[in-house]
Amino acid sequence: MVRRIIEIDEARCNGCGACAAACHEGAIGMVDGKAKLLRDDYCDGLGDCLPTCPTGAIRFVEREAAAYDEAAVLARKAAAQPQGGAHTGGCPGSRAQALRPAAGTTPAACTEQAPVSELRQWPVQIKLVPTQAPWLDGAKLLIAADCTAYARADLHQRFMRGRITLIGCPKLDEGDYTDKLTEILRRNDIRELTVIRMEVPCCGGIQRAAEAALRASGKTIPWQVVTLGRDGTIIDG
Repeated sequence: MVRRIIEIDEARCNGCGACAAACHEGAIGMVDGKAKLLRDDYCDGLGDCLPTCPTGAIRFVEREAAAYDEAAVLARKAAAQPQGGAHTGGCPGSRAQALRPAAGTTPAACTEQAPVSELRQWPVQIKLVPTQAPWLDGAKLLIAADCTAYARADLHQRFMRGRITLIGCPKLDEGDYTDKLTEILRRNDIRELTVIRMEVPCCGGIQRAAEAALRASGKTIPWQVVTLGRDGTIIDG
């Protein structure tokens, strides 16, 4: 039968294993350091794996494939249960999820002694965040140099509140952020973009990557750059 099923681009796969961890049916496994669709009949076509992939290596295709076999999946899970039933494969720290304030810690209940985290998704590192996720659609995006959180005490309340936050350090991270940020802007309905950086020259890399991604995406999105001094004062933006 012809049906919707995932396809994995091996060239784009970085071997992180996040998709294998997200696939509850066990359709995806790691083979020679790359993600691989092990069995067509284990893939339900719902795509829980797609938003977890940090490189955008997974997509849906329509092709001839065996029908999803729920009974076989349940049998596999039952067979695995006696061995501990633990979810294995991939890096737990890369699993994409939306975050919500804990009960009793809403902004209205917040005190100066117990400030509330404004982080609304995981992961947060630019290199790990998926290029497509539900919490990116309609998002106000904050791209922050990681040092800014230590320089500015009210970063959560002033800049992160109501935004999806991505962080990175262009001096320490390998490679450039431009391609990843371009894909995020292309694949999602981003409403606005704020870049917050330090005044030090190496932070220019994160600003240049965001600007280049905006141009490459072909979209017109309101954006701004905020520059912090080493003492946390806003010196531009």
